[in-house]
Amino acid sequence: MKEHPIHFRSPMVRAILAGHKTQERPAVKPQPMWVAEPYVPFRTSDADPKGIIACPYGQRGDRLWVKETTLKVEDHGYIGPVYAESDDGRACLSGGLAPSDDDCTDVEPWEIKRRPSIFMPRSMARILLEVVSVRVERLNDISESDCWAEGIEEVMHQFDNESQARMAKRLGACLEDAKPLYAQLWESINGANSWDKNPWVWVVEFKRIKSPKGE
Repeated sequence: MKEHPIHFRSPMVRAILAGHKTQERPAVKPQPMWVAEPYVPFRTSDADPKGIIACPYGQRGDRLWVKETTLKVEDHGYIGPVYAESDDGRACLSGGLAPSDDDCTDVEPWEIKRRPSIFMPRSMARILLEVVSVRVERLNDISESDCWAEGIEEVMHQFDNESQARMAKRLGACLEDAKPLYAQLWESINGANSWDKNPWVWVVEFKRIKSPKGE
């Protein structure tokens, strides 16, 4: 068993904690020109016909430790980590920090800096995931059920009905379908019209496991 880091934005951290997100679709790098079989590692004709691209997130049975945004309360003498997506984190961001047993001073919310997920060390990780399966597929081939497994329930409020209707029209889908919402999420992260490029993606299915921190 190996461990691999993976970082998620705050809405996806919420989705994992709520049990709504059990899949992630990062783009394959470099993009293959063709795939010989639907499982990994798979062959690519980019430069070397015998080349193999291995999934950077491991294989079945491996673990992923989640990198997420934390608050730099340590800068003010408080003991961390404090996760942005937690009751303590939300309390800090809305009400600041107040003196306690460690005899710290008052800190206003706007004085508290965030530590981006990319900089979070392994020692702070509270969310551990076990890889259930890994496969490759074209982005546009995602199913309705897999769209929900991507955690889109946590981002539904971000997109208004008009923008959802435009995306549904682009995809030839119904407004009630999940795929237009997932396509909007994809483009909000990867840029306008990135859905139309239809890249090969890793489909990493996972389940949450209890971490040493008991989270």
